[in-house]
Amino acid sequence: MPKPLRRLLHWYFWLKRGMTLGVRGAVLRDEREVLLVRHTYTPGWHLPGGGVETGETLLEALAKELREEALVRPTAVPLLHGVFFNRAVSRRDHVAVFVVRDFVLDGAKQPDREIAEARFFALDALPETITAGTRRRLEEITSGRAPPTDW
Repeated sequence: MPKPLRRLLHWYFWLKRGMTLGVRGAVLRDEREVLLVRHTYTPGWHLPGGGVETGETLLEALAKELREEALVRPTAVPLLHGVFFNRAVSRRDHVAVFVVRDFVLDGAKQPDREIAEARFFALDALPETITAGTRRRLEEITSGRAPPTDW
């Protein structure tokens, strides 16, 4: 393919929908409960998280999103569970999922306006309206199974 055409196509796809990266945190309390959030703009319960901004590391983005959406502050470095192709369920191309076991809650503040509700659920009594991707990631994390490696 000629270089000018390649460049033109690159700019077209970049403007059409730039590559993005998101983060999600599986916040586990005592290995029996998980924190889920319900957004005001989309149905179902999700792992808290959001987009990674330019110049931000994955861990910085995770800490920011957990603080804004669920009033959670990790107190130890979260464990990376995996990076998943995610375009089918969100506008993010790839999402990095972390497991957060050590954290504190900040009850003095209010979550972001985009959050309708944030609460802990027992792992054996998850809500029926949990998203399929969230359910799949939680099953992998709690069973000790490795995430799929096929892309």
